[in-house]
Amino acid sequence: MPGAEQPAPKEEPETLMILAIETSCDESAVAILRQTATAPAEILCSLVSSQIELHRSYGGVVPEVASRNHSLILRSLVEQALDEAGLQSNNIDAFVATRGPGLSSSLLVGHTMAKALAAASGGNFLSVNHMEGHLLSPFLSNSRTSWKSPGLMIPAHLALIVSGGHTMLIHARQAGDYHMVGRTVDDAAGEAFDKVARMLGLPYPGGPEIEKQARKGNPEAFQFPRSMPGELNFSFSGLKTAVRYTLPKIDDLTTRAPDICASFQRAVTDVLVSKSLRAAHECGCNIITLSGGVSCNKAIRSALNDKCMAEGLHFLACPPGLSTDNAAMIAFAALLKIRNGATGSMSEDIDPNFSLC
Repeated sequence: MPGAEQPAPKEEPETLMILAIETSCDESAVAILRQTATAPAEILCSLVSSQIELHRSYGGVVPEVASRNHSLILRSLVEQALDEAGLQSNNIDAFVATRGPGLSSSLLVGHTMAKALAAASGGNFLSVNHMEGHLLSPFLSNSRTSWKSPGLMIPAHLALIVSGGHTMLIHARQAGDYHMVGRTVDDAAGEAFDKVARMLGLPYPGGPEIEKQARKGNPEAFQFPRSMPGELNFSFSGLKTAVRYTLPKIDDLTTRAPDICASFQRAVTDVLVSKSLRAAHECGCNIITLSGGVSCNKAIRSALNDKCMAEGLHFLACPPGLSTDNAAMIAFAALLKIRNGATGSMSEDIDPNFSLC
């Protein structure tokens, strides 16, 4: 119940078992993470139930459809995760859920489930910022991470988070200490991909479809704008509008669609890469990380990696399997909080606009 007192925290065990639930949008996800105080985290199980097919006919996510399907599948996902990990709920030290940002009706389903599990088993409950999960995900399975007891040490770095609803540049001094360097002032990069794909009659979600078309196109065919070159904030609405005004001038759109996609993708990539490098230099960071659903785009990933190599910077990208919304990244963010003294509270509520910094 909201406002109920959190059970007295148990003494932090040598080995932590964390079960996390992620329902910020249209993916129902459950993961179980195990970590000892002297070793990297181990993902025992990571399950994601996608709703893409349910929302495809609408061309985007319908909140009511998303939350209803979270409610239908989440219990069975939790049971499956525990079964695959060979655990019972009373073996879990902390139950974790995404607090926000996201769709309020979707967040509420996962948040309520994690609280109920914690109350029933006597475990701890924590809620996590969805974007912090993305930000930290490159370190979940990367060997460059420095693991030290009693806490998990995340090196200072410049994080580029690119997803359907967010485009952010964040100076992460350490886990939990973040400074916003740049963010989108209108459409996020992923949103622009989806809207341009819709203009071209490509299926939802648009990002993978544009990337597929772009492989067959000429990225120099159309000179689309690179907006806001003098600052670190992002704007992709002008690029989207430029594509819209270009389409009526093309006689055979089917033939030229690959060139449109390649040129659009190159414009987005150029902006993301140039601003990330500039931000890293201004913040004095020698590590740049890339995460979020759009980080699956191979052109963006490759271009940023090449630029970092050319300028003597380290580049860490989130593995594709952890790039889209998942619960393993939420569990990892919670793990860092717990190892650094956080206890959580049953009084925490969802926050659809939960700010990272």
